[in-house]
Amino acid sequence: MRTPLVAANWKMHKTVAEATAFVGALQAALGGSLPAGVEAAICPPFTALYPVGQLLRGTGIALGAQNLYKEDQGAFTGEVAPGMLAELGVRYVIVGHSERRSLFGEDDALVNAKVRAAFRHGLTPILCVGERLEEREAGETEAVVTRQVDRGLEGLSPAEVARLVIAYEPVWAIGTGRAATGEDAAAVIRLIRERVAARFGREAAEALRIQYGGSVKPENAGEFARYPEIDGALVGGASLDPRSFAALIQAFRR
Repeated sequence: MRTPLVAANWKMHKTVAEATAFVGALQAALGGSLPAGVEAAICPPFTALYPVGQLLRGTGIALGAQNLYKEDQGAFTGEVAPGMLAELGVRYVIVGHSERRSLFGEDDALVNAKVRAAFRHGLTPILCVGERLEEREAGETEAVVTRQVDRGLEGLSPAEVARLVIAYEPVWAIGTGRAATGEDAAAVIRLIRERVAARFGREAAEALRIQYGGSVKPENAGEFARYPEIDGALVGGASLDPRSFAALIQAFRR
């Protein structure tokens, strides 16, 4: 059975002081330890990775990053190499988030290069895929999502795919307060898993975890957690409050 992963994507929020205070408050909200049957990760801004990582040691909560560059080193001002993240104890790294695609022009080829760079350094990518509202209304969800999955996984081995995390994040639901229904999310996640099975084999497809993301909060977490196809959540705004994030972790326990 796959263990759900609930990952906090803080985006461009929290100073170092705020981030470190959050970890203590989260521990208190969880009663001092991460519950069984669920995994959790926190993806703070780059500036807070080291201090947050130090505080997460021994808690069972993983450290994640929000981005990385495709190259191992070089003259790439402002970018962060995968080996730099690995050195800090980062386990997960978000790749291909819709904000990176839309605001910073990241295409499927660059997203794939980042996925492969993460694997070169022992990091586990959280590959984000999802359709825009106009694509959904035009009936293009399947075409858009399968294209992003196919191109994002290009060149990977079945063993790498089995380690991967995919986050289905419909763009129209991110930060809008408008979440997909559990059944809608589960249907797209089933589609993704079948697509992966066709390309990489059933074993890899059943091993990889596929989360839902997009306006997930404690009030609607149960709507998604009750579907066995949905392996946790990638959480934005609701992860900024420690009690809210703790409630989401509890909701996805299996």
